[in-house]
Amino acid sequence: MAASEGLATPTLAGLRVLDLTQFLAGPYATMIFADLGAEVVKLEAPVGDWSRILPPNFVGDDSCYYLSINRNKKSIVVDMKSPDGLEIVKRLADESDILVENFRPGVLDRLGLTYENLSERNPGLIWASISGFGQTGADRDRPAYDMIVQAISGGMSMTGEPGRSAVRSGIPLGDLSAGMYAVIGALAALEERRRSGKGQYIDVSMLDCQVSMLCYQAGYYLHSGNNPGRQGWGHDSIPTYRGFNCASGSSLVITANTERMWQGLCDVLGIADMKDDARFTLNEDRYANREELWPILEGAFMKHTADYWVPKLLAAGIPVGEINNLEKALSNPQVLARDMVLELSNDEGAEIRVAGNPVKMSRTPMETHTYPPKLGGETADILADVLGADGEEIARLIETGAVYEYTPKKAKGD
Repeated sequence: MAASEGLATPTLAGLRVLDLTQFLAGPYATMIFADLGAEVVKLEAPVGDWSRILPPNFVGDDSCYYLSINRNKKSIVVDMKSPDGLEIVKRLADESDILVENFRPGVLDRLGLTYENLSERNPGLIWASISGFGQTGADRDRPAYDMIVQAISGGMSMTGEPGRSAVRSGIPLGDLSAGMYAVIGALAALEERRRSGKGQYIDVSMLDCQVSMLCYQAGYYLHSGNNPGRQGWGHDSIPTYRGFNCASGSSLVITANTERMWQGLCDVLGIADMKDDARFTLNEDRYANREELWPILEGAFMKHTADYWVPKLLAAGIPVGEINNLEKALSNPQVLARDMVLELSNDEGAEIRVAGNPVKMSRTPMETHTYPPKLGGETADILADVLGADGEEIARLIETGAVYEYTPKKAKGD
């Protein structure tokens, strides 16, 4: 469909994704597809995605956790333990380009839902599987959550202050990276399908994703044999690439990487004599004497708040950023200008604000975003529009419990 009257067709319009995921890694992946314009059919069991009931914050019956990662989707509820329900899943896979699931290996096999079986029916199907440890190896059946893979991957060993216990990342890197890599893999397979006409199976392991994100630290260890240890808020090589406390409980990070930046830092902090101190002349000198350098810099920073220092450092050409809490981060004018806080609402009057989509398309942006679906909110529509089911079949499937359709609650006084 061509764009008309200034309304661009979203990038992935016409692509259908069958979403058999729950909790975080999988729903995050399928939300990326949905944000880029794909039709995402979220297939849930009668109990629903377990993230719908995670405390502590709710809008109506749905958890803010669920609402944060399921916008722009449609929900159909199917009982996969019933023969009719299982057939509905297969028929939906027949009509889909991509299937995403994050079941533990073997769970779908026992239901007869395998890539081999479904690809016989739909040779172009791309199946993206997200699991803790992947489909192969001795640990394939081991349960995993985000914090588990952060620990096993080695990433957690580098997180925290030197001399103190390791801590997990404040954001769920294991889940989110797996979701992103699943999207990357599926889109690459989609491109390959243009040449071959065939789909393929994509095996994404949360542990693999975390190991890949060790990046240069892995290279350092594999070359030297030295474990990097806790990184704190500093850098292995640059002593002025780190955080500092400021007045009134505020703090900031600077990345004064060059000699020019170092000299400018000294001028801004009012410690210009440091530029002539032989202990700190060059980066290698500052690195060798970093334990002496850091208290001097922090003592200067503690004279004022981070809000005071940030504009002065920026004016001197020194990269700097205040360590914001979420209140400050999500009200940052730059964040708001980039539409990174979205306001969602539905016909029942529910409203929520969530983090936005970071992918900005010049010609084909996503113009609007829809509120995350109610459990089974589009069951009948999906059966009719995707599978061509008539009213009699839909009614029979609902009556037998093979599917469930959400019925809006009546307002008081209606």
